[in-house]
Amino acid sequence: MISEDWGARAERLTLPIHHHIDGGDEPGAGATFTVISPRDGRVLTEVADAGQAEVDAAVAAARRAFDQGPWPRLAPAERGRALLRLADLIEERRADLALTVSLEMGKPIKDAYDIELLAALSTFRWYGQLADKLTDESPHTAPDALALVTREPAGVVGAVVPWNFPLTIASWKVAPALAAGCTVVLKPSECSPLSALTLGRLATEAGLPPGVLNVVAAGGPAAGRALGLHPDVDVLAFTGSTAVGRHFMRYSADSNLKRVWLELGGKSPNIILPDAPDLDRAAATAAWGIFFNQGEMCTAPSRLLVHSAIADRVTEAIVTRARELRVGDPLDPATEMGPLVGEAHLGRVLGHVRSGIEEGARLLAGGSRRRTGSYLEPTVFDRVTSGMRLAREEIFGPVLSVLTFDDLDEAVALANASDYGLAAGLWTADLSTAHQVSRALRAGTVWVNCYEEGDLTVPFGGVKQSGSGRDKSSHALEKYTELKTTWIRL
Repeated sequence: MISEDWGARAERLTLPIHHHIDGGDEPGAGATFTVISPRDGRVLTEVADAGQAEVDAAVAAARRAFDQGPWPRLAPAERGRALLRLADLIEERRADLALTVSLEMGKPIKDAYDIELLAALSTFRWYGQLADKLTDESPHTAPDALALVTREPAGVVGAVVPWNFPLTIASWKVAPALAAGCTVVLKPSECSPLSALTLGRLATEAGLPPGVLNVVAAGGPAAGRALGLHPDVDVLAFTGSTAVGRHFMRYSADSNLKRVWLELGGKSPNIILPDAPDLDRAAATAAWGIFFNQGEMCTAPSRLLVHSAIADRVTEAIVTRARELRVGDPLDPATEMGPLVGEAHLGRVLGHVRSGIEEGARLLAGGSRRRTGSYLEPTVFDRVTSGMRLAREEIFGPVLSVLTFDDLDEAVALANASDYGLAAGLWTADLSTAHQVSRALRAGTVWVNCYEEGDLTVPFGGVKQSGSGRDKSSHALEKYTELKTTWIRL
């Protein structure tokens, strides 16, 4: 990360306040909402608040750009070059974008710069490079016929993304959709609209035609609902809570039966067996995984399933790390954990802490708020059982629940005893165990002897109530394309 006085830079930072529609800034009808920094509770700015009219305008721009504009008709290599230019601009503005993310949702500046922004620009580069390397099919058939199976862009994509990784997850939706030839209306969370609005401006600066990427900000659910119900939106891609995901499924049924792709909640198990190749590393990774990004991750390993023979050793190491962790100002490069996204969310997380105590779990570390702002101590519970809310509900905060088991079958049963199936971790030195347990776990991703590792070559998504479809990799293009069969009689 670059050396910088981030506080001074924040004072000079100009923040966007308007929607980005049809290649330009659009103030809308005049309604605004307030963006508050969880860093200190101060108002960052007032942003234009989209309602039905603004969503209609953004969708109309995307529809024109798809039906009449050049974007879906460009050579794939040319679309790819535009995405590469956008990646270059993100890299040029990396410091200000990282600062914007840190201010709007509380991510430590080092993580915003080194992880969030690197992920976003890498995603646009990856899909820019992939755009002209896709192939269609020509199945072998009868000698008097020619069969072609082609992938065509699906049309207008509505992308509704959360606040916890505002640019990373936006890029996971926007980049493959654009590479496929679709046009996009992006609706960021009301907690983190500023980085997304900047992304829309950079897309136009990179040379994307008007209407190809539109960004609308909104202070409540009305804009997301309008996108979900809009008859001119062909695909809706959403990352967020399972409860809101259900609404988008209903919106599709009540409108044009648009395809809906969901990446939803998680309650990810992290299983540590006695034969783990390095118990100290397993414990350190478990602590990093739950406290990284303030625990505000759908894949956070919030359920630690540890064999009873090693439970005390592993839990003690995690508690020690929780007490050492530096919680503080997200603009301080030494900070390891910043504030939660806001007071309302902090209140919900503290409610889960109180519930754990009331249900009989033992609080070993944390559990209280810190400082001015939405800060929470890293929190660890043990003596958690599978029926407790701590073990069943997604908390989306730095709260770890430790459950113990005595044999492998019990571990797998505990891991799968969840409505969610986004991710899981397993620590073992036995290759057969690694394969067998990975196959038995109902999860979209299983990490073995690591956690939260991988790159853009592999897909990401969940099973059960963690959603459908996949982000990342070439498989993401399946969400934004339609298969067409052409049969030619020779």
